[in-house]
Amino acid sequence: MAVSIEDIKKLRAMTGAGLADVKKALTEAEGDFDKAKELLRERGLAIAAKRSDRETSNGCVLVKKVNDFAAIIALKCETDFVANGADFIKLTSDILDAAIAAKAHTLDEVKTLKVGESDAQAAVTQRSGITGEKMELDGYCVLEGENIEVYDHMNKHTLCTMVQLNENNEEAGHKVAMQVAAMRPVALDESSVSEETKKTELEVAVAKTKEELVEKAVNAALKKAGINPAHVDSEDHIESNTKKGWLTPEQAEEARNIKKTVGEEKAASLNPTMIQNIANGRLAKFFKENCLVDQEFQFGDGDKQTVAQYLASQSKDLKIVAYKRFTLAAE
Repeated sequence: MAVSIEDIKKLRAMTGAGLADVKKALTEAEGDFDKAKELLRERGLAIAAKRSDRETSNGCVLVKKVNDFAAIIALKCETDFVANGADFIKLTSDILDAAIAAKAHTLDEVKTLKVGESDAQAAVTQRSGITGEKMELDGYCVLEGENIEVYDHMNKHTLCTMVQLNENNEEAGHKVAMQVAAMRPVALDESSVSEETKKTELEVAVAKTKEELVEKAVNAALKKAGINPAHVDSEDHIESNTKKGWLTPEQAEEARNIKKTVGEEKAASLNPTMIQNIANGRLAKFFKENCLVDQEFQFGDGDKQTVAQYLASQSKDLKIVAYKRFTLAAE
């Protein structure tokens, strides 16, 4: 049967599918809108299934606050072309609106919420079928209560943050939200850092300290022997620089011996107390750089101060209650 332009436009507006797909579905359904919509849905599921193993490194991250409830949501896709499309951004926004209206606390909850004529997960699958790209709801987090500020970094929909203060101060909340976006803290303060993270960071600091002290001793011995440490910092470099004539075969062998003997001797003679003290200092530096309240505040008027000091300058009792951050960018 013939399909009218009006019917094609109507079904396209209802589903967001391409003109050719809409026309084909209406023709096969003999003008039955419900049947045509089901055909489009089934084709969308089939396309989505075929793309299930694809990478979704792009997408849209949005944040919103309504009264005392704020949320960040991320909808991922394959390309920035689709991610920047108005329909994709609107779908993300519609899902976020539904999540906030329902005060959903988990991503599983969000997926079941009604968005348009279906649930959120089905709406994502349908959009995936229309674009031919894999899509997935990937991130969702919330904050509840008073004094929450939200921030979409440069309004690019790839990095969003939320910050909750214990007092009402919109300017301070906004600046701290920007701080969270820029400096990506791993915890609010030292006490909030997990014991597992502390243990891992301390182990890394100990290993790095030992490695640097051994390397320093080896390099000093190499220089004393008239060998440039940069020419022998790996076996590949030793072989390459020998072929180039920058090292004689005898120097290459001497370098290998120095690295082995001096390295072993220095490693065996390292002072455990000194190692631990240096490692503890490195751990303290980790806390300063990665705990939000201890970070250097990036949005002040010039004088260096920590985030905690900035807040105290605004109000002596002003503190951060909680924060959330989500990004699609590789960091």
